[in-house]
Amino acid sequence: MLVSWCHSVIDLFFPEVTIKRSRPTAAPQSNLPRMNERIRISPIRVVSATGEMLGEMETAAALRIAMDEGLDLVEVSPEARPPVCRIMNYGKVIYERQKKTSGPKQHKTQLKQLRLRAKTGQHDIETKVRQARDFLVRRDKVKINVMFKGRENAHHERGIEMLDEVVKSLADVASVEQAPRMESGKMMSVLLTPLKH
Repeated sequence: MLVSWCHSVIDLFFPEVTIKRSRPTAAPQSNLPRMNERIRISPIRVVSATGEMLGEMETAAALRIAMDEGLDLVEVSPEARPPVCRIMNYGKVIYERQKKTSGPKQHKTQLKQLRLRAKTGQHDIETKVRQARDFLVRRDKVKINVMFKGRENAHHERGIEMLDEVVKSLADVASVEQAPRMESGKMMSVLLTPLKH
């Protein structure tokens, strides 16, 4: 009575205002199976986490067993009479299913560059070879550059020796995609690509 009176007063003074009455919204439909407390039917047929048939029992008793094991009670066959429910770790099942559908992660090959100098010592060269090996094992390409400054430009043969040594050290994991050559007058480089296994 009071509500209808309020609506008529509002209509009288504010005809442009419309009041929408809210309706209760239905629960969102989900394609997930009923689990735990959402299983309302009793009795149910229960299968253990190991696949053993436990038989028919009250839903509350089956839920207690699942809770004691730290697992979920999941309705797997709702059409059956009585419905079949299984005790399982439902979160793990969903995770495994998503992992299967996502497929293997594809590695995007990157070009990694390592820089040497014509005067670089043997120990530093070995360190760079280890770094290059790590990149090649991860399926990345590696470009090794030897930089020349000033008088070092007169000794390009030293750069070729260094690059040949590196290529020989990495022969078990890499092949030469681009042979050692001069680039931009002050840099010599070689491009290595990982071997296909």
